Amino acid sequence: MKNTLDYKGFIGSVNYSNEDQILFGKIEGINDLVTYESTEVGDLIKQFKISVDEYIESCKQFKKPLLKSFKGSFNVRVKPEIHQKASMLATMKGISLNQLVQKAIENELEVA
Repeated sequence: MKNTLDYKGFIGSVNYSNEDQILFGKIEGINDLVTYESTEVGDLIKQFKISVDEYIESCKQFKKPLLKSFKGSFNVRVKPEIHQKASMLATMKGISLNQLVQKAIENELEVA
């Protein structure tokens, strides 16, 4: 699983640059690029929280939405044999392939 941070409903990535010997990341799921970095884990968390707070204030000031908007549809690429099995299962259940995928995602989100 990818390393992430969570604060006020925002997710931040955590990466390491061996070349620069720093931890760095960005706020995910927003329309802007907001990054943070540090040489220590505790400080990286602090920098992430500061970045989130500053981003929220900036969005309020400029009356911008905080998060990316999503339209509710996206392409999913799977191996052809998985596509076939999923289609067959959906048919056996009497539902569409979209409904099967939606239920699978909902089930995964309940576990998370």
